[in-house]
Amino acid sequence: MKKIVLALGLLATTVFANAADPLNGTVWKTIDDQTNQPKALVKFTEQKNGTLSATIQSILTPGEETSCEKCEGPYHNKPLKGVTIVHGLKNTGGKSYDGGTILDPKNGKTYKLKGELAGNKLTLRGYIGVSVLGRNQTWIRAN
Repeated sequence: MKKIVLALGLLATTVFANAADPLNGTVWKTIDDQTNQPKALVKFTEQKNGTLSATIQSILTPGEETSCEKCEGPYHNKPLKGVTIVHGLKNTGGKSYDGGTILDPKNGKTYKLKGELAGNKLTLRGYIGVSVLGRNQTWIRAN
């Protein structure tokens, strides 16, 4: 009996350890922190190394479907749809995230990123250097 309980305990631990991150596969409506208007829908995907990335699925602001003119690298002058704006985000325990980067397609700059998940809201903070020198955006779950 002890061996069965031990085996079930180990199996349960393995299942929980390998469970996908709560952001994996979710779609979020980005909200501009200056205008409070919806900008885009982005989808989070968990990478093989356990980090998260988020890719623009569609643009919600008419007239802003244009290319990422100020982006560097593979996204330079490419349409915004399909641009991966979040890279390397890690779950640091519970509903907290850190260690990632976020691309601002408006200016083509990349910022350090951390975040907090609370129900249907994801608060992200992009910053340079230290978190105090940054700004927040709150995204709303779309699915």
